[in-house]
Amino acid sequence: MRSILTVFISLFFAGVAISQTGDIPHIVFVTGDEEYRSEESMPMLARILKRDYGFKVSVCYAINEDGFIDPNVLDNIEGLKLLEEADMMVLFTRFRALPDSQAQYILKFAESGKPMAGFRTATHAFLYKEDQEREHLNNDWPARVFGQQWITHHGHFDDGNAPLTRVEVAFRKQSHPILSGVTGFDAFSWLYHVEGGDWQLQGDSEPLLMGTALQSHHQNEGRLDQYPLINPVAWTKTYTGQSGDPARVFFTTLGHPYDFKDVSMRKLALNGILWALGHEIPESGANAEPALPYEPSNSGFGDKFKPNMRPAEL
Repeated sequence: MRSILTVFISLFFAGVAISQTGDIPHIVFVTGDEEYRSEESMPMLARILKRDYGFKVSVCYAINEDGFIDPNVLDNIEGLKLLEEADMMVLFTRFRALPDSQAQYILKFAESGKPMAGFRTATHAFLYKEDQEREHLNNDWPARVFGQQWITHHGHFDDGNAPLTRVEVAFRKQSHPILSGVTGFDAFSWLYHVEGGDWQLQGDSEPLLMGTALQSHHQNEGRLDQYPLINPVAWTKTYTGQSGDPARVFFTTLGHPYDFKDVSMRKLALNGILWALGHEIPESGANAEPALPYEPSNSGFGDKFKPNMRPAEL
């Protein structure tokens, strides 16, 4: 039986940033993807937000039976009960099959009207195979909450050795506060398809950044009519759940661990979180200097994540 760990970084500083209720906002980062090292990038963002804004931050991880962070464990993310007291949820999971006792915290938060941010594989945050009661979480849920489900991408092409997507500001969106200090850059994330052909972003999604695939297997196969080379890679939307209150949502399909080496990617992520919280964003964008050196592992499956890490070490 798995030991029950309190898996989080809880950091309290004298309040520089105060929520509308007068409390220090509590942001819970939910990680658990076996490809993109969210267990490395999300704590990096959390530390910056703690350092510069005094936010209380918690990070939840996929944990194995020995108490180590193991993104290959698909059915266990410990510490999710923290979402009951959170002011914001940041989700970066991939194809999780969590038990109801854990998934309920994510699902209930999404219905609360509180702000959310999602990264890359949150378009396919869950995967319940041959499970009719939960299959709506595989595609319908991320599309409603974050704006799109998993569809396809333009291809890996020697992952991590060179950028695969050119990122540019969407037409007439440079003045959006999330883009403060953000300039175009080349991302290592291969481009996800979210709009075009038979697909479009859902709800009131408003693209902020557009990505152009620098290489594409869809182009090689003559399918650009369905899967064009240019697609949104970051947007805002609202989601109104059972509470009846519209939640601010920021989403980006970027999230390769090497993307976060770029200052514009870090500013985008931090600004998006601040915007969702309704927090003022500096004209030059959030300070994106990591609190600790950020030296991420490359993406990839199997044992490419850093081994034998416990949550306390982050």
